[in-house]
Amino acid sequence: MKKNVLITGSEGFIGSHIVETLLKKDYKVRAFVYYNSFNNIGWLSSLDPKLLKKIDIHLGDIRDEKNVMSAFKNIDYVVHLAALIGIPYSYNSPKSYIETNILGTYNVLESSLKNKIKKTLVTSTSEVYGSAKKIPIDENHILQAQSPYSATKIAADKLTESYCKSFDLNATIVRPFNTYGPRQSNRAIIPTIITQILKNKKLMIGSLSPKRDLNYVENVAETFEKILVSNKLKGEEVNICSGKSISVRELIHLISKLMDKKVNMVIDKSRIRPKNSEVDNLLGSYKKLNKHIKIKKIPIIEGLKKTIEWFNKEENLKKYDANKYNI
Repeated sequence: MKKNVLITGSEGFIGSHIVETLLKKDYKVRAFVYYNSFNNIGWLSSLDPKLLKKIDIHLGDIRDEKNVMSAFKNIDYVVHLAALIGIPYSYNSPKSYIETNILGTYNVLESSLKNKIKKTLVTSTSEVYGSAKKIPIDENHILQAQSPYSATKIAADKLTESYCKSFDLNATIVRPFNTYGPRQSNRAIIPTIITQILKNKKLMIGSLSPKRDLNYVENVAETFEKILVSNKLKGEEVNICSGKSISVRELIHLISKLMDKKVNMVIDKSRIRPKNSEVDNLLGSYKKLNKHIKIKKIPIIEGLKKTIEWFNKEENLKKYDANKYNI
Protein backbone atom coordinates (compact mmCIF):
# COMPACT_ATOMS: atom_id res chain seq x y z
CA MET A 1 0.00 0.00 0.00
CA LYS A 2 1.28 3.47 -0.90
CA LYS A 3 2.18 5.86 1.90
CA ASN A 4 0.11 9.06 1.97
CA VAL A 5 2.36 12.02 2.75
CA LEU A 6 1.50 15.69 3.18
CA ILE A 7 4.27 18.26 2.70
CA THR A 8 3.86 21.85 3.85
CA GLY A 9 6.08 24.39 2.12
CA SER A 10 6.01 22.00 -0.82
CA GLU A 11 6.33 24.78 -3.41
CA GLY A 12 9.65 25.98 -2.04
CA PHE A 13 13.26 25.05 -2.69
CA ILE A 14 13.73 22.08 -0.35
CA GLY A 15 10.02 21.21 -0.37
CA SER A 16 9.85 20.77 -4.16
CA HIS A 17 12.89 18.48 -4.09
CA ILE A 18 11.34 16.36 -1.33
CA VAL A 19 8.08 16.13 -3.30
CA GLU A 20 10.08 14.99 -6.34
CA THR A 21 12.03 12.41 -4.31
CA LEU A 22 8.90 10.93 -2.71
CA LEU A 23 6.99 10.72 -6.00
CA LYS A 24 9.89 8.84 -7.58
CA LYS A 25 9.71 6.41 -4.64
CA ASP A 26 6.00 5.88 -5.34
CA TYR A 27 4.54 7.80 -2.39
CA LYS A 28 1.13 9.47 -2.70
CA VAL A 29 1.87 13.18 -2.14
CA ARG A 30 -0.45 15.95 -1.03
CA ALA A 31 1.31 19.29 -1.47
CA PHE A 32 0.20 22.06 0.89
CA VAL A 33 0.81 25.24 -1.13
CA TYR A 34 0.47 28.78 0.20
CA TYR A 35 -2.69 30.27 -1.30
CA ASN A 36 -2.17 33.15 -3.73
CA SER A 37 -4.43 34.88 -6.23
CA PHE A 38 -2.05 34.05 -9.12
CA ASN A 39 -2.64 30.29 -8.70
CA ASN A 40 1.15 29.99 -8.52
CA ILE A 41 2.43 26.63 -7.25
CA GLY A 42 6.04 27.78 -7.03
CA TRP A 43 8.79 25.33 -7.93
CA LEU A 44 6.35 22.44 -8.23
CA SER A 45 5.58 23.78 -11.71
CA SER A 46 9.15 22.91 -12.77
CA LEU A 47 8.70 19.18 -12.05
CA ASP A 48 8.32 16.64 -14.82
CA PRO A 49 4.67 16.92 -16.02
CA LYS A 50 4.19 13.18 -15.42
CA LEU A 51 5.14 13.67 -11.77
CA LEU A 52 3.16 16.89 -11.44
CA LYS A 53 -0.06 15.11 -12.47
CA LYS A 54 0.34 12.76 -9.50
CA ILE A 55 0.35 15.55 -6.89
CA ASP A 56 -2.76 16.34 -4.85
CA ILE A 57 -2.39 20.11 -4.44
CA HIS A 58 -4.02 21.72 -1.42
CA LEU A 59 -4.05 25.53 -1.35
CA GLY A 60 -4.10 27.12 2.07
CA ASP A 61 -2.34 29.10 4.77
CA ILE A 62 -0.33 27.38 7.49
CA ARG A 63 -1.63 29.99 9.96
CA ASP A 64 -5.25 28.88 9.39
CA GLU A 65 -6.02 26.09 11.85
CA LYS A 66 -9.17 24.83 10.10
CA ASN A 67 -7.49 24.76 6.71
CA VAL A 68 -4.50 22.84 8.06
CA MET A 69 -6.78 20.39 9.88
CA SER A 70 -8.70 19.64 6.68
CA ALA A 71 -5.46 19.12 4.71
CA PHE A 72 -4.36 16.41 7.16
CA LYS A 73 -7.37 14.15 6.52
CA ASN A 74 -6.47 10.66 5.25
CA ILE A 75 -2.74 11.32 5.60
CA ASP A 76 -0.21 8.90 7.13
CA TYR A 77 2.94 11.03 7.28
CA VAL A 78 3.70 14.76 7.40
CA VAL A 79 6.79 16.74 6.45
CA HIS A 80 6.47 20.30 7.75
CA LEU A 81 8.66 22.82 5.94
CA ALA A 82 6.41 25.88 5.63
CA ALA A 83 8.14 28.85 7.26
CA LEU A 84 9.39 32.36 6.78
CA ILE A 85 13.14 31.88 6.40
CA GLY A 86 14.89 35.10 5.37
CA ILE A 87 17.00 36.30 8.28
CA PRO A 88 17.34 39.98 7.20
CA TYR A 89 13.56 40.37 6.81
CA SER A 90 13.04 38.99 10.31
CA TYR A 91 14.70 42.13 11.70
CA ASN A 92 12.01 44.24 10.04
CA SER A 93 8.96 42.07 10.56
CA PRO A 94 9.40 39.76 13.56
CA LYS A 95 5.66 39.43 14.20
CA SER A 96 5.08 37.78 10.82
CA TYR A 97 7.75 35.20 11.72
CA ILE A 98 6.04 34.52 15.04
CA GLU A 99 2.69 33.99 13.31
CA THR A 100 4.03 31.73 10.56
CA ASN A 101 6.82 29.81 12.27
CA ILE A 102 5.33 29.33 15.73
CA LEU A 103 1.57 29.45 15.18
CA GLY A 104 1.96 27.51 11.92
CA THR A 105 3.90 24.77 13.71
CA TYR A 106 1.27 24.66 16.46
CA ASN A 107 -1.39 24.05 13.79
CA VAL A 108 0.70 21.23 12.30
CA LEU A 109 1.24 19.58 15.69
CA GLU A 110 -2.44 19.83 16.66
CA SER A 111 -3.55 18.48 13.29
CA SER A 112 -1.02 15.64 13.51
CA LEU A 113 -2.32 14.70 16.95
CA LYS A 114 -6.03 14.87 16.10
CA ASN A 115 -5.64 13.08 12.76
CA LYS A 116 -3.45 10.38 14.31
CA ILE A 117 -0.58 10.95 11.89
CA LYS A 118 1.91 8.08 12.06
CA LYS A 119 4.96 10.35 11.95
CA THR A 120 5.61 14.08 11.58
CA LEU A 121 8.90 15.68 10.60
CA VAL A 122 9.25 19.29 11.77
CA THR A 123 11.97 21.17 9.93
CA SER A 124 14.29 23.24 12.09
CA THR A 125 17.51 25.02 11.08
CA SER A 126 21.17 25.12 12.08
CA GLU A 127 20.62 28.82 12.87
CA VAL A 128 19.11 27.77 16.22
CA TYR A 129 22.63 26.98 17.46
CA GLY A 130 23.93 30.53 16.89
CA SER A 131 27.69 31.13 17.09
CA ALA A 132 29.30 27.82 17.95
CA LYS A 133 30.50 27.20 21.48
CA LYS A 134 32.07 23.96 20.27
CA ILE A 135 32.94 22.49 16.88
CA PRO A 136 31.50 20.39 15.35
CA ILE A 137 28.01 21.29 16.53
CA ASP A 138 26.01 18.32 17.74
CA GLU A 139 22.39 18.16 18.87
CA ASN A 140 23.37 18.82 22.51
CA HIS A 141 24.75 22.27 21.68
CA ILE A 142 22.91 25.11 23.43
CA LEU A 143 20.28 26.99 21.42
CA GLN A 144 20.93 30.71 20.92
CA ALA A 145 18.49 33.17 19.37
CA GLN A 146 20.73 35.54 17.41
CA SER A 147 17.94 36.75 15.11
CA PRO A 148 14.13 36.93 15.36
CA TYR A 149 14.07 34.17 12.74
CA SER A 150 16.16 31.79 14.84
CA ALA A 151 14.11 32.68 17.94
CA THR A 152 10.90 31.56 16.24
CA LYS A 153 12.51 28.32 15.05
CA ILE A 154 13.75 27.58 18.58
CA ALA A 155 10.22 28.17 19.85
CA ALA A 156 8.81 25.82 17.19
CA ASP A 157 11.37 23.15 18.13
CA LYS A 158 10.50 23.40 21.81
CA LEU A 159 6.78 23.30 21.06
CA THR A 160 7.34 20.11 19.07
CA GLU A 161 9.36 18.63 21.92
CA SER A 162 6.52 19.41 24.33
CA TYR A 163 3.96 17.63 22.13
CA CYS A 164 6.17 14.55 21.99
CA LYS A 165 6.55 14.45 25.75
CA SER A 166 3.06 15.60 26.74
CA PHE A 167 0.93 13.79 24.16
CA ASP A 168 3.25 11.05 22.88
CA LEU A 169 3.24 12.53 19.39
CA ASN A 170 5.57 10.67 17.03
CA ALA A 171 7.60 13.58 15.67
CA THR A 172 11.22 14.22 14.82
CA ILE A 173 12.87 17.65 14.62
CA VAL A 174 15.00 17.63 11.47
CA ARG A 175 17.75 20.24 11.50
CA PRO A 176 19.34 20.85 8.07
CA PHE A 177 22.46 22.95 7.89
CA ASN A 178 22.99 25.11 4.78
CA THR A 179 21.28 23.38 1.88
CA TYR A 180 22.03 24.45 -1.69
CA GLY A 181 21.17 23.44 -5.24
CA PRO A 182 18.82 24.15 -8.17
CA ARG A 183 15.79 26.38 -7.42
CA GLN A 184 17.31 28.02 -4.34
CA SER A 185 16.36 31.63 -3.65
CA ASN A 186 18.76 34.55 -4.06
CA ARG A 187 18.43 35.07 -0.31
CA ALA A 188 21.12 32.38 -0.10
CA ILE A 189 24.80 32.88 -0.81
CA ILE A 190 25.40 30.33 -3.61
CA PRO A 191 22.62 31.53 -5.98
CA THR A 192 23.70 35.11 -5.24
CA ILE A 193 27.25 34.34 -6.39
CA ILE A 194 26.29 32.24 -9.42
CA THR A 195 23.61 34.56 -10.83
CA GLN A 196 25.73 37.68 -10.47
CA ILE A 197 28.66 35.99 -12.20
CA LEU A 198 26.38 34.74 -15.02
CA LYS A 199 25.08 38.26 -15.57
CA ASN A 200 28.67 39.61 -15.59
CA LYS A 201 27.90 41.97 -12.77
CA LYS A 202 30.10 43.13 -9.94
CA LEU A 203 29.78 40.61 -7.15
CA MET A 204 27.91 42.49 -4.42
CA ILE A 205 28.58 40.52 -1.27
CA GLY A 206 28.36 40.82 2.51
CA SER A 207 30.83 39.37 5.02
CA LEU A 208 33.51 37.10 3.55
CA SER A 209 34.66 35.40 6.74
CA PRO A 210 31.58 33.41 7.95
CA LYS A 211 31.87 29.66 7.42
CA ARG A 212 28.98 27.40 6.50
CA ASP A 213 28.35 23.65 6.36
CA LEU A 214 26.94 23.13 2.85
CA ASN A 215 24.86 20.14 1.82
CA TYR A 216 23.51 19.47 -1.67
CA VAL A 217 19.69 19.40 -1.80
CA GLU A 218 19.47 15.83 -3.20
CA ASN A 219 21.38 14.61 -0.14
CA VAL A 220 18.93 16.44 2.11
CA ALA A 221 15.77 15.23 0.33
CA GLU A 222 16.93 11.59 0.43
CA THR A 223 17.76 11.91 4.13
CA PHE A 224 14.33 13.35 4.93
CA GLU A 225 12.69 10.34 3.30
CA LYS A 226 14.85 7.90 5.24
CA ILE A 227 14.09 9.60 8.55
CA LEU A 228 10.38 9.64 7.69
CA VAL A 229 10.15 5.85 7.40
CA SER A 230 12.62 5.06 10.19
CA ASN A 231 11.32 3.80 13.54
CA LYS A 232 14.18 5.64 15.24
CA LEU A 233 14.55 9.23 16.48
CA LYS A 234 11.04 9.59 17.92
CA GLY A 235 10.81 12.81 19.94
CA GLU A 236 14.39 13.74 19.09
CA GLU A 237 16.21 16.31 17.00
CA VAL A 238 18.78 15.36 14.39
CA ASN A 239 21.26 17.30 12.25
CA ILE A 240 21.50 16.91 8.49
CA CYS A 241 24.92 18.23 7.52
CA SER A 242 28.09 17.47 5.57
CA GLY A 243 30.51 17.69 8.51
CA LYS A 244 32.67 20.20 6.62
CA SER A 245 32.63 23.99 6.48
CA ILE A 246 33.81 26.57 3.96
CA SER A 247 34.12 30.35 4.22
CA VAL A 248 32.26 32.73 1.92
CA ARG A 249 35.61 33.89 0.53
CA GLU A 250 36.67 30.31 -0.26
CA LEU A 251 33.25 29.60 -1.76
CA ILE A 252 33.50 32.57 -4.16
CA HIS A 253 36.95 31.44 -5.26
CA LEU A 254 35.71 27.87 -5.84
CA ILE A 255 32.59 28.88 -7.81
CA SER A 256 34.46 31.41 -9.97
CA LYS A 257 37.06 28.71 -10.74
CA LEU A 258 34.37 26.18 -11.70
CA MET A 259 32.71 28.82 -13.91
CA ASP A 260 36.08 29.94 -15.31
CA LYS A 261 35.24 33.58 -14.56
CA LYS A 262 37.12 36.35 -12.80
CA VAL A 263 35.08 38.26 -10.26
CA ASN A 264 35.19 41.81 -9.03
CA MET A 265 33.95 41.74 -5.44
CA VAL A 266 32.29 44.74 -3.80
CA ILE A 267 31.35 44.66 -0.13
CA ASP A 268 27.70 45.65 0.25
CA LYS A 269 27.13 46.85 3.81
CA SER A 270 23.38 46.24 3.50
CA ARG A 271 24.14 42.50 3.21
CA ILE A 272 26.12 42.38 6.47
CA ARG A 273 24.24 41.17 9.53
CA PRO A 274 24.27 43.18 12.77
CA LYS A 275 27.43 42.38 14.76
CA ASN A 276 25.77 40.34 17.50
CA SER A 277 23.52 38.54 15.03
CA GLU A 278 26.16 37.07 12.71
CA VAL A 279 26.93 33.37 13.08
CA ASP A 280 30.65 32.94 12.45
CA ASN A 281 30.98 29.21 11.89
CA LEU A 282 28.35 26.55 11.30
CA LEU A 283 29.98 23.14 11.19
CA GLY A 284 27.69 20.26 12.05
CA SER A 285 28.13 16.78 13.44
CA TYR A 286 26.18 13.99 11.68
CA LYS A 287 27.28 11.37 14.22
CA LYS A 288 23.76 10.92 15.61
CA LEU A 289 22.14 10.62 12.18
CA ASN A 290 24.82 8.21 11.02
CA LYS A 291 23.87 5.76 13.79
CA HIS A 292 20.43 5.27 12.28
CA ILE A 293 20.50 6.42 8.66
CA LYS A 294 22.84 5.67 5.78
CA ILE A 295 23.66 9.15 4.50
CA LYS A 296 23.87 9.94 0.81
CA LYS A 297 26.75 12.30 0.08
CA ILE A 298 27.20 14.28 -3.11
CA PRO A 299 30.49 16.17 -2.52
CA ILE A 300 30.60 19.96 -2.80
CA ILE A 301 32.44 20.09 -6.14
CA GLU A 302 29.88 17.81 -7.78
CA GLY A 303 26.99 19.64 -6.10
CA LEU A 304 28.24 23.05 -7.21
CA LYS A 305 28.73 21.80 -10.78
CA LYS A 306 25.13 20.54 -10.84
CA THR A 307 23.88 23.85 -9.42
CA ILE A 308 25.88 25.97 -11.88
CA GLU A 309 24.68 23.79 -14.76
CA TRP A 310 21.05 24.33 -13.72
CA PHE A 311 21.41 28.11 -13.42
CA ASN A 312 23.31 28.21 -16.71
CA LYS A 313 20.26 27.02 -18.66
CA GLU A 314 18.33 30.02 -20.00
CA GLU A 315 14.91 28.47 -19.38
CA ASN A 316 15.77 27.80 -15.73
CA LEU A 317 17.12 31.31 -15.20
CA LYS A 318 13.92 32.78 -16.67
CA LYS A 319 11.78 30.66 -14.34
CA TYR A 320 14.04 31.63 -11.48
CA ASP A 321 13.72 35.36 -12.17
CA ALA A 322 9.95 35.10 -12.62
CA ASN A 323 9.22 32.86 -9.64
CA LYS A 324 8.03 34.90 -6.68
CA TYR A 325 7.60 31.88 -4.46
CA ASN A 326 11.08 30.31 -4.69
CA ILE A 327 11.42 29.88 -0.94
